[in-house]
Amino acid sequence: MPKQDVPRVRRPELVGLAALVGAGFLLTAIGARWISGPIAILALGLVFASIVWLIVTAVMGGPEARRRIAPYGLLKPGALWLALFYLAPLMTLLRLSLSTLPSRFAVDAQFDWNFGNYLDAFTDFGAQFQRAFLYAGIATVLTILIGYPLAYVIAFRGGKYRNLMLGLVVVPFFTSYLIRTIAWRSLLNDTGQVVQLLDAIKLSGLLESLGIMDNGRILQTPAAVIGGLTYNFLPFMILPIYVSLEKVDPGLVDAAQDLYSTSTAAFRKVVLPLSMPGVFAGTLLTFIPAAGDFVNALYLGNPSTTMIGNSIQDQFLVQNNVPLASAMSFVLMAIITVLVLVYSRFFGTEDLA
Repeated sequence: MPKQDVPRVRRPELVGLAALVGAGFLLTAIGARWISGPIAILALGLVFASIVWLIVTAVMGGPEARRRIAPYGLLKPGALWLALFYLAPLMTLLRLSLSTLPSRFAVDAQFDWNFGNYLDAFTDFGAQFQRAFLYAGIATVLTILIGYPLAYVIAFRGGKYRNLMLGLVVVPFFTSYLIRTIAWRSLLNDTGQVVQLLDAIKLSGLLESLGIMDNGRILQTPAAVIGGLTYNFLPFMILPIYVSLEKVDPGLVDAAQDLYSTSTAAFRKVVLPLSMPGVFAGTLLTFIPAAGDFVNALYLGNPSTTMIGNSIQDQFLVQNNVPLASAMSFVLMAIITVLVLVYSRFFGTEDLA
């Protein structure tokens, strides 16, 4: 009887998982400076050993082992990158948020499980948190109202000019974010073209009653900050919606109309549901950076329109209160994470690919 081959490696997927998790943990520990000196060098050697272990297991295990271990091998480069450049800084930030500065002019904070930083973040900067999410939420809604019709026109009516229109959408990215915001400051100035045009067509009074203008001014008002956020993040809403709309087969709309559906009903029941993954992705790409933005509030707003991003920047770079700034950053990330999870619960993420 021919001798049967005995598997050289049992459960190779466990080997891949152990190598992936172990190397990620060690790189996080090194990057977050939990370990240093000779121990850090030893940990780095173990990371390389885990990579070699993974390769040897794949070679010695045969085709079946390689098939099972392949997903972990493909995940490992990205996972190690995230461990070193995302998890390690995040753990460092967490440690700082639970630390205390001996004095305002001290360089190094002392880790002492100081949860009071989180209490101070809520009590002292609650208004800034509220404004950040309020302004970001309004700007996100405005980008949907402006961006969806534009994306629809490009996808279904663009024709031979579709690429040109898409190019015009991304043209603002050729200019610095800061320069674009400063340009808005010039446009919204008291002597700028926008205010002069509104005065010429007699709309200043209406905008005053709506709270958009304040004593004949647009600059340094909440409306200016929201307008800047809407403009700067509008392409992040248009492009995902366009991608979703481009995938919609026009034949589906024709079929709905053949079944005596009106154009409005066909859009509401066919096009809109199929484009919701794009709206979901665009909302995330717009709301998350807008909530943490500080440039628009700095250049287009006033001290009473500061957002949480401005306060975090001030605590980091001006007040030198790194523990409090770290706690504020973690609170911001936690709130955004909860909001995103709740939002995804209603819209789902199955069709985002």
